[in-house]
Amino acid sequence: MSQNTTEVVVGGAVLALAIGFAVYAGQIAGIGSGSGAGYPLSASFRSAQGVNVGTDVRLAGVKVGSVTGIDLDAQTFRAVTRFTVADHVTLPDDSSVVISSEGLLGGNFVEILPGGSPFNYESGDEVLDTQGAVSLVSLLMKFVAGGEGS
Repeated sequence: MSQNTTEVVVGGAVLALAIGFAVYAGQIAGIGSGSGAGYPLSASFRSAQGVNVGTDVRLAGVKVGSVTGIDLDAQTFRAVTRFTVADHVTLPDDSSVVISSEGLLGGNFVEILPGGSPFNYESGDEVLDTQGAVSLVSLLMKFVAGGEGS
């Protein structure tokens, strides 16, 4: 009987650990946390390299939204990126949006650089002042080449 009790206790602990891991993974992925809450904005980038659906949108290093879609504009050949910003964050309409990197080996994220305008973006507006991703490989190639041919 004591062997059955031990097996039940160990099985319960394993099950509790699995449930805890699933909850933690869901929080990290933003599942069930209202990640769709907020107002939508869009921005057009020359290069959206490293940005995918679900990528963080940050303001002053704090996550305030996420990327909800990326499409190619067939007319301009630019990456049109749709993202949400939390309802409690009001952005001046002269703010800019930049694709930034977390470091040499880190991923990319969308960074909002707030402006100083007294007017704010409304739901569905397009941010016009953008800067796309900078390719680390192309920067290294320019450095190795020593600026020749520029």
